[in-house]
Amino acid sequence: MALNLEGKKAVVAEVAEIASTAYSAVAAEYDGLTVSDMTVLRNAAREQNVHIRVIRNTLARRAVEGTDFACMQEGMTGPLVFGFSMEDPGAVARVMGEFSKENEKLEVKMVSLGGKLLPATDITRLAKMPTKDQAIGILMGTMKAPIEKLVRTLVAPTSKMVRTLAAVRDAKEAA
Repeated sequence: MALNLEGKKAVVAEVAEIASTAYSAVAAEYDGLTVSDMTVLRNAAREQNVHIRVIRNTLARRAVEGTDFACMQEGMTGPLVFGFSMEDPGAVARVMGEFSKENEKLEVKMVSLGGKLLPATDITRLAKMPTKDQAIGILMGTMKAPIEKLVRTLVAPTSKMVRTLAAVRDAKEAA
C-alpha cells in the first residue's frame, strides 16, 4: 500500500526521532527473508531495545539528515532494514550479527557509530563492546584494585608477624 504525503512525513519524523537519540545504527540487505524470519529478527531486537525498521531509502535519507547517521546516506541502495540501538551501542550489532549468522540472506551493508561510517566487517567489533552494566563492572574493578592492593600491603607485615609467632609457639609445644 502506497503512502500519501502525510504518511511519508510521519514515517520520516518517526525515524528521525529514533535516529536522533540512537547510539549506533546498522543497515542490512534483507532480500529473500521471509515474513517469519523478519518477525524473529524484530522479536530479538525488541528484547534488546533495538528499533528495527524497513523504510524506503529516499525516506531514510531524509530521516537521518542532520543526525549522527547522515554518513549512511550514500550507501542507502537496495532493500535495507535499519536497526537503531537505543541504550547500548553494541546491541544492534549483536542482534543483527547473530541473526545474519543464522540467516545468510541478511547481509550487513553499513555500520555507523558516533557519526562515523564503519566497514560492515566491524559489526563483530561493535558487538563485542561491553554493555553498560559490564562497562560499569569493569570500571569498578579497576577502581577497586589499587585500594585492595594497598590494604593487602598494609596487612602483610602484621600477618607475617602472626604467622611467625604461631610457628614459634608450635615449635615450643613440639619440644
